[in-house]
Amino acid sequence: MRQFGTVTSVKTANKIKTMNKIDSKVRANEIIGTKQIFENPMNESFSIKLNGQTVEAFPGETVFQVADRTEVKIPSLCHDDRLAPAGACRVCLVEVAGQRRLQPGCAWVVTPDMEITTESDRIEKHRTILYNLYMADHELDDAGLPIETGNGNELRELCKTVAPMGLEPVSAPRAARPGDDNPYIQFNPELCILCARCTRYCDEVEAVNAITLSHRGAETTIETAGQRSLIDTTCELCGGCIDTCPTGALIEKKAPVNLVQLGGTEAVRSTCNFCGVGCQLDLHVQNDKVVKITSPEPGETLNDGNLCVKGRFAYDFVHHPDRITEPLIRGTDGLLHPATWQEAISATAEGLMKVRDQHGADALGFVSSSRCTGEENYLMQKLSRAAFRTNNIHQCAAT
Repeated sequence: MRQFGTVTSVKTANKIKTMNKIDSKVRANEIIGTKQIFENPMNESFSIKLNGQTVEAFPGETVFQVADRTEVKIPSLCHDDRLAPAGACRVCLVEVAGQRRLQPGCAWVVTPDMEITTESDRIEKHRTILYNLYMADHELDDAGLPIETGNGNELRELCKTVAPMGLEPVSAPRAARPGDDNPYIQFNPELCILCARCTRYCDEVEAVNAITLSHRGAETTIETAGQRSLIDTTCELCGGCIDTCPTGALIEKKAPVNLVQLGGTEAVRSTCNFCGVGCQLDLHVQNDKVVKITSPEPGETLNDGNLCVKGRFAYDFVHHPDRITEPLIRGTDGLLHPATWQEAISATAEGLMKVRDQHGADALGFVSSSRCTGEENYLMQKLSRAAFRTNNIHQCAAT
């Protein structure tokens, strides 16, 4: 949605006139949507027709948003709720009454009394041709479908819904990054459909701009500056590009590439313990071992589908042989011995009270962790101040 302020110069006015000439129909639709918001300051709803049914819509909503709220499924490959609409994949095209061409449902703003059709012979013909064009420029399996990856392939599922046209394969010399020695993210250009979800995520969500669409035509690919390794760029290795990629062109190096063939995984919801934010994550378990970590769907949890490099990739400690899995108490022999939780808590309490009784409360010091929740940190300072009567309490995040 574009809004223009006061024109302060002839040069600015001419620039705006030039911009308004570009894609005038789409811009006119956006301006109508903007005007509707101004005319409805309280965001009053209005009616539109979606597949012949009258439904409620709100100012500024796109066809995709209205359809999603009314449980009308519109396929898409380039849409992510966290990103601004791009209309790049052309999968979500719909019919809008009065418009000569099919319009992208993810970007088309609805207006009062608009009539929209999401399923028709014309749309089905468009999807059949489009999906087959994608397959002609995609690595296929023995069944003639886009290959399955450990992260799935949304294009594969869409291609199953149309009849194959047997188009000749397209030679698209998209370059990869063969020298990229980063330990986490693998890019396969043969699976890339140039939806730009990864580059837009890197820009709009992470504000890092480590990757971008580069070159032109059939040579267009996802590149870093100078084709450098992600390690040598501004990339934070958060893996968000993997999460948003619809075809598996970006995938984890650490996870087995044949997860689907191995029978898939069981997803177990958990909380990341690397800081106190409380990001939710899904542990993918196979044969009692965590083989991959993903984030829940955007909008479900407080991290909105995002994870940092630690949350997504630092799970090797779970099965590390040196990991402590039970309490240990140092005995009189100077060695650590396994104990129950009750024994460990009792030993801790006795040790603290012994120091307090012999040297006073201020001889004690308490340090809590940023990996704990806010409630746990509160209890730690409560233990220090209320139970042991000392203000010697510190939190490692304060340093």
